[in-house]
Formats: sequence, C-alpha cells, structure tokens
Amino acid sequence: MAPPQDVKAEIQVNEDSISQRSISNVLFIIAMQTEASPLVNKFQLTEDLDSVFPKGVPWVRYHGKYKDLSINIVCPGKDNTLGVDGVGTVSASLLTYASVQAFQPDIIINAGTAGGFKAKGACIGDVFLISYVAFHDRRIPIPVFDLYGVGSRQAFYTPNLAKELSLKVGKLSTGDSLDMSTVDEAAIHANDATVKDMEGAAVAYVADLLKVPVILLKAVTDIIDGDKPTAEEFLQNLAAVTLALDRTVTQVVDFINGKSFSEI
Repeated sequence: MAPPQDVKAEIQVNEDSISQRSISNVLFIIAMQTEASPLVNKFQLTEDLDSVFPKGVPWVRYHGKYKDLSINIVCPGKDNTLGVDGVGTVSASLLTYASVQAFQPDIIINAGTAGGFKAKGACIGDVFLISYVAFHDRRIPIPVFDLYGVGSRQAFYTPNLAKELSLKVGKLSTGDSLDMSTVDEAAIHANDATVKDMEGAAVAYVADLLKVPVILLKAVTDIIDGDKPTAEEFLQNLAAVTLALDRTVTQVVDFINGKSFSEI
C-alpha cells in the first residue's frame, strides 16, 4: 500500500529541509590513531579528557572548531587488554552509535586506509570517495537473509565534491579480516569492490539506521591482487598513505565548509 498523500508531502518537506540545511557539525570516525593524528594536528583539535563515553571504554575524542565547522574526531582507542587499535566492525558500530547520540552530527565522515585492487585501477596512495558499501564476510545462505548479510547501501551522494576535487570514486567491501580467503575474494568480486577495509560498511549501517548522511574516504595502503604480502605492504606504506589521506580529507572539509547538503 502506498503512503497517504499527506505522509508523502511530509517526507518531501523533510528531505527538502535537509538538503537546504547548512553543514556545521562534522563527526569523523577513524579506526587507527595513526590515521587520526595528522588531522587532529591540522584542525588543531583538543583531546577530551573528561569523556562523555561510558566509563571504562578506551574510546578517544578530539574536538574543536575549524573555520565554520564544529569537528569531532573519534577513535576506538587501544584495546584494554592487548594495547592495539580497536579495528573492525564491532568497535566501529559501537563507536558510531555512541558518537551520534552524544554529538548529534550533521554528517559523518569515515576516513581511513584500505587495500585496493589493481584490476580496478587502484594504486598505492590513491584516495577513493566511496559510492557504495557492502560486507563480504556475513554469509547467510537463506533467501533474503543473504541480502541482509551483504548489507549493500549507498553512501551520501556528493557529485559536486567528486567533481571539484577530481576524486576517484569506487565501491567498498568490508570484513573483519586483514587477509582475504578465497570465499571472501568471491564475495568481494560480487560486491564489485575497488577497495577493501574493516570498518566502512559498519559505519554506514549505523549512519543509515540513525538517518545521518555519511561520506567515506579510503586511502590505499596495499594492493590486494599484487605481489607483496598484505600485512607487510600495509605497514610499509601506512605512514606515507596517511599523509595522502590527510591532504584529501582537509580538501573535503574545506569544500563542505559553509555549504548545504544540496551543494555538495
């Protein structure tokens, strides 16, 4: 049954009001401290030592003003037991949900590193603006549940941003492993992915659930279908590629500053 005309009108009014609203409050979800640090310095943000998050969680927040924007950068921090960055979909989902509730952002930007496929045109240091996200390791071979497992969804559409900054655009596939099994590889190819990460689709899922637009920017640290071992290449290129990510993210923030959603 189609929605009544008055409901349709209300939906249209809401969409129009969102598209014309200026962006003033930006939330960054960034998995690794190494990826976040250059941006914290660039935007001259301050670490929040009196955390708004639940007691005991290692999550870290940096905040401040940059031009006309209020900016929050949040990271999952270091695992309380092992002391490594809290990467992966579980940390990303929890952190995104808690941060949206706490800071009520206009838009979410998930920035981070990723593996890329040279067969799809990815090179080390490329930064991709993500058009679609999906999961590649949630295998539920039951009708409809299979689609839920893949969880394909569109990122916020930003044609002016892509054109103005000449950004490469590609699809992202997300899973909780750095390596790639043959089963994962088939699913990633089915997702038509140019890049592969461990958080993006989870962030996009929560953003969609809470009706917050999300932009995803992924910088390529390693070539998955190349000759070098993934972990070795990732660690070798992480520092340099993070600087490339920093430059692109700064350009994106400068572009959206003072603009409405319809202008990006």
